[in-house]
Amino acid sequence: MGYHEEQESIENLKAWWGEWGNLVMWIVLAALLVGVAWNGWQYWQRRQAAQASVLYERVQQAAETEDKALLVNTVAELEKRFDGTAYASMAALMDAKALYLTGDAAGAKTQLQWAIDHSKGDEFRQIAKLRLASLLLEEKAYDQGLALLTQPQSGPFKGLVADGRGDLFAAAGRRDEARQAYQLALDSLAQDNPVRQIVQVKLDALGS
Repeated sequence: MGYHEEQESIENLKAWWGEWGNLVMWIVLAALLVGVAWNGWQYWQRRQAAQASVLYERVQQAAETEDKALLVNTVAELEKRFDGTAYASMAALMDAKALYLTGDAAGAKTQLQWAIDHSKGDEFRQIAKLRLASLLLEEKAYDQGLALLTQPQSGPFKGLVADGRGDLFAAAGRRDEARQAYQLALDSLAQDNPVRQIVQVKLDALGS
């Protein structure tokens, strides 16, 4: 490339940069900011998970030693600080079980409702709904339980929800609806699922 051609290329580059340089710089800066933000978010997520796991271990220890005060306080802290983590949902379910076993059904219901309202994953919400519905069944709050257990069209909980609805219908004396719910549970549960045998017994007990 001759001297004049080189100078012409430099001038063209200067002209291009004068027109588009600011835009290029903003694009590069935006890309860098996105990268920094993503790395920061990943670090924050890992830090949150690590801190939540420590509290969850404390919850497990409190449940094993039946230290109700420590259990309640630790679960409350976990739910307050790390409500967006799976650890908080698992802790709420564990706390609900422990409270129920000590005769505190109201406290158990509160924890199950928390899991329903705050859990990010559908699995935790469905488990909490099934357990809360069983407590409502004990309290003979059948309509409330049925309103809670809406029947999913598909998914791994379809059969279990149908079984739970069948229990509520049967206890309420709505035998035909109970039969339909139990049959749906049988149709939805896998053949090797041990729950099928229990559902079949309940269905047979209703008669034809």
